Amino acid sequence: MSRTAVATAAVLLVFRSVIAEAQAPSASNGIRVDVRGLRNGRGGVDCYLFDSADGFPGELGKAVKRVVAPIAGTGATCRFDAAPPGAYAVAVVHDEKGTGKLERNVVGIPTNGVGVSNDAPGHFGPPSFAAARFTYAGGEKTLVVHVRYLL
Repeated sequence: MSRTAVATAAVLLVFRSVIAEAQAPSASNGIRVDVRGLRNGRGGVDCYLFDSADGFPGELGKAVKRVVAPIAGTGATCRFDAAPPGAYAVAVVHDEKGTGKLERNVVGIPTNGVGVSNDAPGHFGPPSFAAARFTYAGGEKTLVVHVRYLL
């Protein structure tokens, strides 16, 4: 093979890898939720992304996305990759027993550690979607959610 053909092939390979990299989705695009304040490292952390008030925060099956994250120390990180721009709220559950659901006592109070975006407080009940709502314009967005233990 001639030196010109080798050089041309090398240039084509470089351009091909540059184009493939440009077309690949960025690993930094999406909503990142840094969960803090876990009381122990048991189980995992379930994060739920809601795009409306319907079911927020307690009807977890109505979330548009769910991510389960491992615990590191007293925190965890959930990532919702490829989320389209819009208005959202996040609900977080420290699933110490690994049941995959929000557990409650006989009067309906969560026995898991829970939190929501904006660290929105509840007043005589769970926080509202409006209080936990945030706008995602695309790209990378990082939220911090502090888990609270009600019992």
